[in-house]
Amino acid sequence: MVFRQRNSQRFEMDMSAAEIKRAATAQPHPSQSAEPNGSEILVRCLQAEGVKYLWGYPGGAVLYIYDALYKQETIEHVLVRHEQAAIHAADGYARATGDVGVALVTSGPGVTNAVTGIATAYMDSIPMVIITGQVPTPAIGLDAFQECDTVGITRPIVKHNFLVKDVRELALTMKKAFHIARTGRPGPVVVDVPKDVSLKTAPFHYPATVEMRSYSPAKKGHSGQIRKAVQLLLQAKRPYIYTGGGVILGNASAQLRQLVDLLGYPCTNTLMGLGAFPSTDPRFLGMLGMHGTYEANMTMQNCDVLLAVGARFDDRVIGNPKHFASVERKIVHVDIDPSSISKRVKVDIPIVGDVKEVLQELISQIKEAQARPDAQALSAWWKQIAEWRGRECLKYKNSDEVIKPQYVVEKLWELTRERDTYITSDVGQHQMWAAQYYRFDEPRRWINSGGLGTMGVGLPYAMGIKLAKPDSDVFCITGEGSIQMCIQELSTCLQYKTPVKVISLNNRYLGMVRQWQELDYGGRYSHSYMEALPDFVKLAEAYGHVGLKIEKPSEVEPALREAIRLKDRTVFLDIRTDPTENVWPMVQAGKGISEMLLGSEDL
Repeated sequence: MVFRQRNSQRFEMDMSAAEIKRAATAQPHPSQSAEPNGSEILVRCLQAEGVKYLWGYPGGAVLYIYDALYKQETIEHVLVRHEQAAIHAADGYARATGDVGVALVTSGPGVTNAVTGIATAYMDSIPMVIITGQVPTPAIGLDAFQECDTVGITRPIVKHNFLVKDVRELALTMKKAFHIARTGRPGPVVVDVPKDVSLKTAPFHYPATVEMRSYSPAKKGHSGQIRKAVQLLLQAKRPYIYTGGGVILGNASAQLRQLVDLLGYPCTNTLMGLGAFPSTDPRFLGMLGMHGTYEANMTMQNCDVLLAVGARFDDRVIGNPKHFASVERKIVHVDIDPSSISKRVKVDIPIVGDVKEVLQELISQIKEAQARPDAQALSAWWKQIAEWRGRECLKYKNSDEVIKPQYVVEKLWELTRERDTYITSDVGQHQMWAAQYYRFDEPRRWINSGGLGTMGVGLPYAMGIKLAKPDSDVFCITGEGSIQMCIQELSTCLQYKTPVKVISLNNRYLGMVRQWQELDYGGRYSHSYMEALPDFVKLAEAYGHVGLKIEKPSEVEPALREAIRLKDRTVFLDIRTDPTENVWPMVQAGKGISEMLLGSEDL
């Protein structure tokens, strides 16, 4: 008898997690024959939406939901190490695929830890549904354990949010949440589910469609406005096409390329729009804005007709609005969100609509028009642009002694340009160098935080992308400051087998802070120096990964090749770069877009 007991225990220990789960789910459950509870309804809604991955972290208020997840096998839940990373990973997945990213967190601190991720997605218009646990409905407002006002806290940073008080409304609410998140100008939607709602039962019906009287985003642009835009574009002497993240979110890259081919006009992308138009195309002038190219910014300031598509003229793009308005030009602005038009810059021809449909109509009308662009004027305009290009504003002095961060990014592009590659970044100098020196030719390959400028996003973004694109190379370009904000997710990478490559441009400073302190604060480096950094190689190895330390320029290419070769391993490259290097060009705060510093000699 004792022998049989010991063998039984050994058998249980040898069972895999999947076998244990199958054995548990094989047992009859009352809800399988009765009405589903709220948690099961929630899971069925996610299944109906085709959700493949769910990032989250359990807690008391969502345990019924986790119990329902345990009983199914179509949705893979990814257990992160911090709720902020759950939102970032789902966000990265959404940016790379165009699908709605989904995350699940518990009440109270689970929600507050998720706030930064939600705000990050909101600022960049990323389609997401975030499910949050809440205390039982009778306890709401009584300062119950782990209670917070989720709806109130998230209201300014979501496209919409819901508090579900009746389980019978849960399925319809979920349908509305996904509809709102992915249509119009995309954005995150929060669904707050009290614990008692997740337990109560109700009949399940998931509607095929949903109509909301108060929500009806425009699709087609006004044909009369498009006709005016065509006339203005064809009459232009110094035209310019300026596009932002809206082109990528609207899956309109093919239409943008067709438009540029048709007109032969110069084109620029914002930080969030990189890849919408091929960076290697000679008609692309580079990124514009605070750290944009000289030619992109000078063309923006001196054009006579500007076509803005899916962009919002934010402060990082045009600098001082008064300076921008000092030159007379005609502006056509296409955007899905009417509130973005004439918000910072007055425009002449506003067109509200889906950018893909508007560009298709624009192309159609240009083809039908009898007029054609003024070839002589356009030739003169390109000659002027060539002079600006001649400044070679991204040229830098390489070194055989110290590693230049620009060199690392350039070398990475050379080694991966023919591969299916995704690049994520954190925020700071390394982000700008990645944007400037990695030449993105396809959309959704450049994943970074633009509007909120959130440190710590790079690694979770990479995890989310790698799950969606397991056969692609995913590199996270980061700094020694940013990576430490979510470095615990190296553990998640190991558990879920997402072998990403981390390139840490380690200059021992909070680089962008140091640069501003050097230029505007008299070189007073207040708390921007990292004096107690960990041994990142040992840290990576402690998490079960490969760590490489690179200190010489000659070691950069071999290390990058090794990281690429180790396809099935997460590799952390601690690259010791020049701590004095700054990002150029640069437009200082309060200056105009054409008032650029091209280097230290301009100071």
